[in-house]
Amino acid sequence: MKIFIAFSLLAKCGLVNAWPSASGCLCTSDQSCWPTISEFDQLQSQVSQPLVYPLPTAAACYPTSGPSGNCTDVIQNAQDGNWRSSMPGSMQFRNFETFMLKNGTIDACYINTTITGSCGQGSVPIIGVDARSVADIQAAINFAVKYNLKLVVKNTGHDFLGRSAARDSFVVWTHNMKNISYNPSFVSQGGSANDTYDAVTLGAGVQWHEAYDAVNQYGRMMVGAYSAGGSIGAAGGWLAGGGHSALAPTYGLGVDNAIEISVVLSTGEYLTVNNCQHSDLFWALRGGGGSTYGIVTSVTYRTYLSLPVQVYYFQANITNSTTMQEMVAELMYSQTQFTDDGWGGYGTITNQSLSFGYIAPNMTNETATATSQAWTDYALSLEPWGVTSTTTIYSVPSWYEFYVGVFGDSGGDGGNVIITSRLLSRDTVAKKSKEIAQVLIDYAVSFRVRFESGGKVNKIDPDSAGLNPAWRNAVVEVTHGFSWQDGTSSTEIKGMIDQLKEGIQTMYDLTPNDGAYFNEASLFEINWKESFFGSHYSTLKDIKNKYDPFKLFVVAEGVGSDDWDKELTCRV
Repeated sequence: MKIFIAFSLLAKCGLVNAWPSASGCLCTSDQSCWPTISEFDQLQSQVSQPLVYPLPTAAACYPTSGPSGNCTDVIQNAQDGNWRSSMPGSMQFRNFETFMLKNGTIDACYINTTITGSCGQGSVPIIGVDARSVADIQAAINFAVKYNLKLVVKNTGHDFLGRSAARDSFVVWTHNMKNISYNPSFVSQGGSANDTYDAVTLGAGVQWHEAYDAVNQYGRMMVGAYSAGGSIGAAGGWLAGGGHSALAPTYGLGVDNAIEISVVLSTGEYLTVNNCQHSDLFWALRGGGGSTYGIVTSVTYRTYLSLPVQVYYFQANITNSTTMQEMVAELMYSQTQFTDDGWGGYGTITNQSLSFGYIAPNMTNETATATSQAWTDYALSLEPWGVTSTTTIYSVPSWYEFYVGVFGDSGGDGGNVIITSRLLSRDTVAKKSKEIAQVLIDYAVSFRVRFESGGKVNKIDPDSAGLNPAWRNAVVEVTHGFSWQDGTSSTEIKGMIDQLKEGIQTMYDLTPNDGAYFNEASLFEINWKESFFGSHYSTLKDIKNKYDPFKLFVVAEGVGSDDWDKELTCRV
């Protein structure tokens, strides 16, 4: 009903989509339709920075006879997410820089130069715009529309579905849009002067470590992503996919904390959207997927008073398989209580161990002990059945100190990774915790468990944002995946993909109504429209068609991608 009312108001304001629909195929650099040097020179005259010619991360190590750059620097920083994000052609996971040909050959540029001896462009875009302003983005979009180019939008390249890269494409690189503006009495455009927010506006290229550093200077904290070094973008795909956080059980998801978003459309129009103006687009941009409706240039978020946090860390080794299943099942079952009490965090499950770390802001040590005691006592009661556990509860003076202490150092990026995820609802953990536990244990790989939902997330209207409604009933997200070394054959990689598909099928059959997280998933999800967007898909697609009349923005398993072929190059 709320969405219908919003659309009705827009209709009364006379916002009519009169643009024609695009059709046919997009132009790529291997075709004669690709712009000439002279035409790119014209684009160069319209933007503030030299055009970029992205290269794979390891390009500096080639040719092997005389490297073109500092290969030592590449080797030393290959796992640093902030270093990788500073280059237009580098992705956070290097398999998305590669391209697997139909014959199984992998076009890649490996750091180990002995594997192939040459550096292939892979899926890294060919040329693009280093956007520093709205005008730069408008020029890039107008150029892409004029020549019908296959377009990629990249900020940090932190994407598990490879949506920051595309073979033979044109890229808009937003990483250097670093403006940060704090306003303790922010008023939304078109909003009432009486409705003020303690807020921060982040440019499209701001990363979470920069955002956290900035608001901490004002004694504030905010809901955001957690990763080593804070390299994830704060105003890009994280928000567009929903934006989970260990603080979400207390303050809601990223989409619940966004107040206003600025965006450039495929028509070149620059809009500032919120609940008062272009509310349908504001709705879609919060959870309806990134690089789908336009290019976001900034996001304004709520901030919160910086508070101390309680930390609850648990680790157990289990030698009895029956006890292991029982313990994992009990942990799943207990998540509703934990998240409703305000705990959020991360855990890992293998077939012989279980560990997790929770945080809760503004909780006393007494409350922390009281709300975790049942689990601590439960674990201790299992000692006769092969369980050895340790528990630690401690206080940190501020959330920021906790974040810097745990996530301040970079590392852990740059691997070859594929993953899948599943949201587990309150109903699922209440009724199927034993079955879920068996699935998690049966896999000979570790599962990551993310306790970043439940609590306040479940109390917010499912139709308040374009986010998959499954989030509003979820209390746990489980993820698992595979990784491999450079030089692994396409046959071996396909074998891992087959195993991943088996896991996806098993979890889907067990939890058909629970959904998956768009930002932590694979290209092989079952019924992806329902899994990622739920009942909101058709409305999101209508909004996409309204605001992207040229069908410029298309990404893997994004809204509207069902109108395109597998390569996302030609419409079907």
